[in-house]
Amino acid sequence: MPALSDTAELLATELLTNALQHTGGGAVLTATLTPGPGHRLRVEVHDSLTRRPGPPAPGAVARALASGEHGTSGRGLILVEALADSWGAQARDGGKVVWFELEADAEAA
Repeated sequence: MPALSDTAELLATELLTNALQHTGGGAVLTATLTPGPGHRLRVEVHDSLTRRPGPPAPGAVARALASGEHGTSGRGLILVEALADSWGAQARDGGKVVWFELEADAEAA
């Protein structure tokens, strides 16, 4: 599962960095791997802000990939959108959780 763990590490780092930069406080990261056939890895980052991020603008992923520029910020959710099998954000416990899922079995196929 090296490719899965590399992708999970990259996306988790992006979400955690976003949470820390935008809240100025702490964040909690959890990762859960569902057992059995069709198992998925779900990573959640919970922070204290209630404002939820929206999806990147239409075409943002393609523009970022095609630009060839090596920007150091503003691409976290573009990466999540491009690499995760699913992702989202929802209000939870006085803040929000931003999450993504990766299909663990896709690597074996």
